[in-house]
Amino acid sequence: MSPLKIKKGATSHSAYNLRPTFSDVVERHTLAVLVENEPGVLARVIGLFSGRGYNIDSLTVAEVDHTGHLSRITIVTSGTPQVIEQIKAQLGRIVSVHDVHDLTVEGASVERELAMFKVVGQGDKRVEALRLADIFRASVVDSTLESFVFEITGAPDKIDAFADLMRPLGLTDVARTGVAALSRGE
Repeated sequence: MSPLKIKKGATSHSAYNLRPTFSDVVERHTLAVLVENEPGVLARVIGLFSGRGYNIDSLTVAEVDHTGHLSRITIVTSGTPQVIEQIKAQLGRIVSVHDVHDLTVEGASVERELAMFKVVGQGDKRVEALRLADIFRASVVDSTLESFVFEITGAPDKIDAFADLMRPLGLTDVARTGVAALSRGE
């Protein structure tokens, strides 16, 4: 009988999965959580994260069903796949939570964020700020002789890129709403 020529970690010729089932790669995930709209629910959800040392990169909450008293919490967090699975399982155990969706793994989704930027400057910097705002399709929502307030919506990467370009032109203040996300298709 000839010896089996099985490469380490191969599963196509073996009854055993020799590949490690854990990963050290930190991934960014967007979670959509449907909850009862009642006092203390947000505190319980946030307490789950803080009590276990998980970070929240973005948090958006709003009532989505007035008659059913339901709110949607959109959370952007980072962690290894095991940590993300643990977060989803623990969120699902909270009594007021109806549904937990990981939009990152469930398929294509659309993420948008609203931000406002205050840019103070004069002369060429002011003209350049207006030119860049036009390229990024940002709106001027307030203007004085010394400053502009721009409003911009888009993917978080677009918001970050706009902020990076405005910093040398006199960016003094930023307000961001956090990510709102929905899955695409059916």
